[in-house]
Amino acid sequence: MDLDVFVSAHRAEWDRLDALLRRRRLTGAEADELVTLYQRTATHLSLIQSSAPDPQLTGRLSRLVARARSTVTGTRRASWHDVARFLTLGFPAAVYRARHWWIPTALVSTATAALLGWWIGTHPGVQASLAAPDELRALTRPGGQYETYYSSHPAASFAAQVWTNNAQAAAMCLVLGVFLGLPVLWILFQNMLNLGVGIGLMSSAGRLDTFLGLVLPHGLLELTAVFVAAGTGLRLGWTVIDPGPRSRRTALAEEGRAAVGMAIGLALVLFVSGAIEGFVTPSGLPTWARITIGITAEVAFLAYVYILGGRAARAGDTGDLAAAERSAMVPTAA
Repeated sequence: MDLDVFVSAHRAEWDRLDALLRRRRLTGAEADELVTLYQRTATHLSLIQSSAPDPQLTGRLSRLVARARSTVTGTRRASWHDVARFLTLGFPAAVYRARHWWIPTALVSTATAALLGWWIGTHPGVQASLAAPDELRALTRPGGQYETYYSSHPAASFAAQVWTNNAQAAAMCLVLGVFLGLPVLWILFQNMLNLGVGIGLMSSAGRLDTFLGLVLPHGLLELTAVFVAAGTGLRLGWTVIDPGPRSRRTALAEEGRAAVGMAIGLALVLFVSGAIEGFVTPSGLPTWARITIGITAEVAFLAYVYILGGRAARAGDTGDLAAAERSAMVPTAA
């Protein structure tokens, strides 16, 4: 595309659109003209972005299209209907669509944690490199730090702290995925290493059942949320490498918006797991009852994703903004 020729051919249309947008009142004919010029300018912007990107011209047309779109569609305010739609359609559909990334992530991560736990639990030299014998006994003995950790603070404040930390980790996985997914792999490995150390040390002390009884009630849902965030972050990183039939800019915008929505949804999921960790895990309930609560929460989340999310995804919902709220674009590849 010869950018100078393109600008010369369409500058008058852009100037006319700008002039119409500055008017307080429009006649019927002028309103129709504004809509037509808005559609043409949106197409021009898409062509320039994909064929001959120019920062200054792109910025001007982006502002012009945004103003025109606001004038044509009017200002829209969020409502409780939007919240309900996000929780019943957008969020579960986004999680469902990402299942081919987060399910393998969950399987590989769980296997990694188990392997690390076996390695640490069966090699005394590795245990000795982690801490002194007295410190290891303080961690693993009955009433030790692994057990008292969950009851060392008031339940409400502990649940809030856990929720904040986990939500931050999930958000970092989603946001940092754009860096080819490398930071996501590091965050995921750190989580699996911490879990593997606990498994290894407690199994070497013959108290693995106690450890699992403490971790499983909240850990099933918590780790699932982390795996979903990590898998989505990895998918975002892959989008940078292979955007598919979309332009890289468009693909990142669409997947990035869906990832931000997932961060909000996963924060709600982690709120539930944090509440379980703060109130159920350290409670006096028998182990089987605490684990049953954790399994129930996990099954409910998976059913939510596969039933509501699957239905929404098959209906075309991607977790992105509604079509009417996205910028007008034209295809860039077949």
